[in-house]
Amino acid sequence: MKLKWIVSFLDDYLSVDAFRLDSSLNGLQVEASSTVKRAAVAVDASERSIRAAARKKAELLIVHHGIFWSCPTPITGVIAARIKLLFSKGVSLYAAHLPLDCNEEVGNNAVFARLLSLSDPKPFGDYKGVKIGVAGNLRKPVTINALAARVRRSIGGSIQLFPFGPAKINRVGIVSGDGASFAEEASETGCDVLITGESSHSAYHTAAESGISLICAGHYATETLGVRELAGVLTDRLGIETLFIDIPTGL
Repeated sequence: MKLKWIVSFLDDYLSVDAFRLDSSLNGLQVEASSTVKRAAVAVDASERSIRAAARKKAELLIVHHGIFWSCPTPITGVIAARIKLLFSKGVSLYAAHLPLDCNEEVGNNAVFARLLSLSDPKPFGDYKGVKIGVAGNLRKPVTINALAARVRRSIGGSIQLFPFGPAKINRVGIVSGDGASFAEEASETGCDVLITGESSHSAYHTAAESGISLICAGHYATETLGVRELAGVLTDRLGIETLFIDIPTGL
């Protein structure tokens, strides 16, 4: 299939034009091939993911964290090496940062909400005028430890638990990746816990003083959900063979 057709589908499906204020340069970042028989998806555009895509004979690599961000980037050092590798292996690169957090079907947060069977999920988490997270209700109240165990089973890996909220959890907020800064807003919208990828020193005190628990399930782990779901959409709707490249960082 023509690369430009796949890019057009992704741009439209993920509403890329609606995220101009994102720090990521979303969309096609490197055009190194004109046709695609197989696409790989990964969380990060690293040297390892590029080499893995090439080894699996993928002509397109779709990632959550691309190479180019908001500021002009000198093509030197690690960036230059990655771009050279993409061209030498004939692997094009497509990035979707906030578009893949927010999408109601394949977004990291929407998929996570489905894994936890949250009812009536609603957007929350304001970032430059865009709601990037999801908040919803559990089918029945559970303890924070029971919810943490459910999160661990859902996505694997280890978690950090900061039990600052009520003993019983009813309403859950989710912001994948580096989302602990949304703890206060999550509390203000009635959430008993915020599930995110990683915390920060300042977010610790904000969550404690807001009376909301934090479950940090790993930046990487919480952002594998969207790319994997998107791979299924490409296969189902475009008939493209896809594969997931798993390169966990432990963070």
